[in-house]
Amino acid sequence: MYVNHLGEFLRACRAGLRPEDVGMPSHGLRRVAGLRREEVAVLAGVNADYYTRLEQGRERHPSAQVLAALSGALCLDADARAHLYRLAGITSGDQPSAPSAEMVSPALRQLMDGYAHTPAVVLSRTLDFLAGNALCDALYAPFEAADNLARMVFADSAARQFFVDWGRVAGETVAHLRLAVGFDPESPRLDELVRSLTESSPDFARLWNAHAVRAKTRDDKRLLHPDVGPITLTYQVFDVREAVGQQLVIYHAEPGSSSAQALHLLGSLHATRGNAEFRNDYADGESGDAGVQRRNT
Repeated sequence: MYVNHLGEFLRACRAGLRPEDVGMPSHGLRRVAGLRREEVAVLAGVNADYYTRLEQGRERHPSAQVLAALSGALCLDADARAHLYRLAGITSGDQPSAPSAEMVSPALRQLMDGYAHTPAVVLSRTLDFLAGNALCDALYAPFEAADNLARMVFADSAARQFFVDWGRVAGETVAHLRLAVGFDPESPRLDELVRSLTESSPDFARLWNAHAVRAKTRDDKRLLHPDVGPITLTYQVFDVREAVGQQLVIYHAEPGSSSAQALHLLGSLHATRGNAEFRNDYADGESGDAGVQRRNT
């Protein structure tokens, strides 16, 4: 079924602007939230009927010049502007859009494992966890499964305590997930994820329908881990050039801070538990072998 992603995004952007935001006078009672279609058309210098057809999905192939004019009229930032171009099927760079790669290379996994004192994870465009190092596993251990960031934020009961600023994290998560629509509008994985979270979480549905878009770059996160208490981390996001759509996220605690000490303790606890589980598994296996030997004698 055709989904008019371009028209929905234009309507959401229009609804988020007031006449005074763009230097236009406002007269009388307004029956719509934000700008009228005619006002956007005037600001962009395009025909009002043509703009209406864009929102309604009757026109699906605007030119780059029209998109540039609409970006200015709707006061879009860099992320939203790039998203608009992708929804219209126009890429601003030299590389065409491509499906996101799901396999993490052995070399990248080895690099991540070398970050022994800081969590590192590779995410897909749909925020699936593709690979993580040991400290990342320890950091997200309170969740039922560290499999998809959006699912964890909205569908796991641990999230609202783990993320101290849950509301901000929720908004940023959905805004980043929205970007995936522009890269692969027909993605079965994205459709399934959005449908599931929309049905189970009114908060997700509200934020998804707002059509905010924002790429993950750098920010701070305040966490409350049940094993070591409060942790404040800064994260940096890097595009994996050899695998389209993959992003490497590296977390960092201020050296000498209580958060750095908490991370160190968390790593020690995780390693201790891992060693204990290994010894138990080994003992169980040894007992099983001995039992087989006794039965065969």
